[in-house]
Amino acid sequence: MRQDMHPSDIKAELEKKGTNFSRLSREHGMKSRSLGNVLRTKWPKAEMIVASVIGKKPEEIWPSRYE
Repeated sequence: MRQDMHPSDIKAELEKKGTNFSRLSREHGMKSRSLGNVLRTKWPKAEMIVASVIGKKPEEIWPSRYE
């Protein structure tokens, strides 16, 4: 079984792309940092947003959610 990416690694990947959860949340019409909840709970829409920014598929970031 593959392990999910560590939350710190996900945040770092977003930072490398010049963004963060607060910025992404606002860009998608959500309250600031709402997308950060994806680190703790399954949320397919947010998973797709984060994955598209860091250039991976959601199932590569959170394999435990897609087994």
